[in-house]
Amino acid sequence: MISNKKLNQILVKAGKIKPSQYDFALKKAKKKKIALEQALIEDGIIPKEELGELIAKELGVPYINLSKKPIKREVLSIVPEIVAKKQLMIVFDKNKEGLMVAFNNPKDLQLQHFLTKKTGENIIPYYTTQKDILLASKLYGQGLTGDFSKVITEYLEKAKQGTKKDLPIIKIVEAVMKYAYENRTSDIHIEPYEKETIFRFRVDGILHDVLSIPREFHNMIVARIKIMADLRTDEHNSAQDGKLQIVLPEEKLDTRVSIIPIVEGEKAVLRLLSKKIRAYNLDNLGIADQDLKKVKKAIKKPWGMILATGATGSGKTTTLYAILKILNTREVNIQTIENPVEYDMERVNQIQVNPETNLTFAKGLKSILRQDPDIIMVGEIRDDETAQIAVNAAMTGHLVLSTLHTNDSATTLPRLLDMKVKPYLIASTVIIAIAQRLVRKICLECKQSYKLSRAELLKLIPEDTVNKYLKDKKEIELFRGAGCESCLNSGYMGRTGLYEILEISPTIRKLIINKATSQQIKEQAINEGMTTMLENGMEKALAGVTTLDEVLRVL
Repeated sequence: MISNKKLNQILVKAGKIKPSQYDFALKKAKKKKIALEQALIEDGIIPKEELGELIAKELGVPYINLSKKPIKREVLSIVPEIVAKKQLMIVFDKNKEGLMVAFNNPKDLQLQHFLTKKTGENIIPYYTTQKDILLASKLYGQGLTGDFSKVITEYLEKAKQGTKKDLPIIKIVEAVMKYAYENRTSDIHIEPYEKETIFRFRVDGILHDVLSIPREFHNMIVARIKIMADLRTDEHNSAQDGKLQIVLPEEKLDTRVSIIPIVEGEKAVLRLLSKKIRAYNLDNLGIADQDLKKVKKAIKKPWGMILATGATGSGKTTTLYAILKILNTREVNIQTIENPVEYDMERVNQIQVNPETNLTFAKGLKSILRQDPDIIMVGEIRDDETAQIAVNAAMTGHLVLSTLHTNDSATTLPRLLDMKVKPYLIASTVIIAIAQRLVRKICLECKQSYKLSRAELLKLIPEDTVNKYLKDKKEIELFRGAGCESCLNSGYMGRTGLYEILEISPTIRKLIINKATSQQIKEQAINEGMTTMLENGMEKALAGVTTLDEVLRVL
């Protein structure tokens, strides 16, 4: 592995990047606890192949771009997955001369000697980036469908012969969850149909069919999930909710389980609550610098309301957790009421809504107020009573964070009026409204540019927005992903947010008191410098962060 100091010499002194770019990447690498080379690639400071070639030359070995190299499963499996991930290495090819192995540290001669001893083959070392190795290691899981077919076929054959052999349901469920985790899956849907059960994974907000198994095994799989989640195995006609934990090499994976009866049987949905998501902080959610300043200014207020708004699955709760991370100090008492509690936070008192014991948002919020908290987070304001209690709490010296389901930031304020909150209370308590959506980011491995004419753009977005970004140009340069192995041929990898931050200024307060419409509030906010979600989306599309198609899809 090459040192940061050496990397500085190779890149900065050779004039490949600027010193400020190196310092920025180094700071990011330390903050996110990732390799410096990865930070340089992620931020587009230097192309991956150019960086790889430079480091490989310095190390005196060839460079291999694994994202462009097909790897056969029989070659990959020569070295076990756990060894490959731990040692940051991948066997990617084999010929008469020996095994071609990509290392992140090809100077580790002890590791090469170990591999020679274990495999009996000559080792031909190559250099590749840490990210490429981690991406290539996902290929270990891509034999999942084949492994299932093999196990099930063997089971059916033995069943025909009259011999009993239990299907390894435990291993199947754990394999599905492991594969889902490695492929950045947020939800697993296990759906029964007449002749088959389909496993669908939600990756970057989009569902993908990944596996089909015979319907006869469905009940066994659901029963196993129920046992793991401590649910009733003899109940098949009512909905059940629970949680379970799977121990993976990378982390203990907390998972929420929901099981509901449908026409064909019981459908199970598993939501994977990975620490990777919990690692988000306010600075890396994708909020523009000028808007981030507004949010950081708002959370310094001792009392008032901070509202995150948007559709289900738009990242509102993640934003509020990111804010709580900053506010969570020893000097304050933070209490939350949520449904469900998605992530445990140290030193934060979290309450789970429970309709069976009549613990609703409103009743829980009343109880919280008796315990003298400084900061309160309400998972969602969904009824008049909760809205009124939350606003009164903000009015009486508490900082209240909550979410609402509205289309944009300006609609948030009239929505509270609909919940019978008095206009003067809204005007005096709401500090800021954060509207947001989640968009998929373009895969950096297969990113490519293309041109779009003014006429084509006018068919997609309003003329005033076109004029703002094109000015007198006849065409505009945008970006998209071509699709590759790294992104499962989707052209996208990861997600970021589109944001619309509405600060409650004195003028907007007057509009609220006068019961102005959401359109009037929005127009005033734009006059005061608010960036709309569409404009934020256009800026991210122009910067090559996401595609225009993706922006239009969510808006």
